[in-house]
Amino acid sequence: MEALVCRKLGDPTAPISGGGAEKAIVVEKNHPIPELVSPTSVRVRVKATSLNYANYLQILGKYQEKPPLPFIPGSDYSGVVDAVGPSVSKFKVGDPVCSFAALGSFAQFIVADQTELFGVPEGCDLVAAGALPVAFGTSHVALVHRANLTSGQVLLVLGAAGGVGLAAVQIGKVVGAVVIAVARGAEKVQYLKSLGVDHVVDSSTQNLIQSVKDFLKTRKLKGVDVLYDPVGGKLTKEAMKVLSWGGNILVIGFASGEIPVIPANIALVKNWTVHGLYWGSYRIHRPAVLEDSLKELLSWVARGLITIRISHTYRLPEANLAFSAIKDRKAIGKVMLVLDDQTSVRSKL
Repeated sequence: MEALVCRKLGDPTAPISGGGAEKAIVVEKNHPIPELVSPTSVRVRVKATSLNYANYLQILGKYQEKPPLPFIPGSDYSGVVDAVGPSVSKFKVGDPVCSFAALGSFAQFIVADQTELFGVPEGCDLVAAGALPVAFGTSHVALVHRANLTSGQVLLVLGAAGGVGLAAVQIGKVVGAVVIAVARGAEKVQYLKSLGVDHVVDSSTQNLIQSVKDFLKTRKLKGVDVLYDPVGGKLTKEAMKVLSWGGNILVIGFASGEIPVIPANIALVKNWTVHGLYWGSYRIHRPAVLEDSLKELLSWVARGLITIRISHTYRLPEANLAFSAIKDRKAIGKVMLVLDDQTSVRSKL
């Protein structure tokens, strides 16, 4: 099978083909197809797999989990059941499924236990389903299970045009929150407005604090109840200035490259709650939460309550271009690798 293999830690945006020094990632054309490892194992022929910022950091060697080399990167994916173990009762060959893994989805085949797979409901695009688990799962667990976001509360989303940001914005609207989105650039701002976001701040041209305060004043709102932060750095520091007494801060990631400082003395005075959210660890500590969350999200997709925007799609040999789109923040939504389509479709969908 064809698989993308990380042989050494390094820059995944460097060209995969060509001579020179050994690449961080290479495409192996004849990588062994994984075998079923238990009676309840299911082998999936991967249709699409999602790129997340964590995948980029992992290949660089800057992620909190550092697998031994060599490894096949990749986390969330969708596809069709290719083979099943003798005790599998939930799925049959040909069923459309999606899931996520610690590693291994950047390949034509992946094996998972039947308990780890989710059936893709009728009416849900299979490529879109491959973009759902990590981005929407992270945002759903953070907002619904951790911050207990409810109707009428004010949600401020930083990095709102990225994968997890767009997910947070839509989930906020589904639960009835007042959503303020922060993004950079006119194209991203326009798209967020098309989703019905209550207020959008263009961080490239507007002062975040003043823009948010002006909006809150027009709505006669006291402040932000939940801060969703996958960015870190300067934006976090600014956003905390509009956070209400009793507010919740969701620490999702640090796309800016800078880990912010949240002053404990201000958190004390303002009665803030700071939630660290490492979504992948829920599989170990709270697997039932993940299962319930993804089932609800898939039902929302089937009912049209949320839309999964695919910004760019690439073939496996173009993975370096896909990582460049992540690194350079070119994407509005998700960047995907599509494995069973030999035609390059790099443009926006």
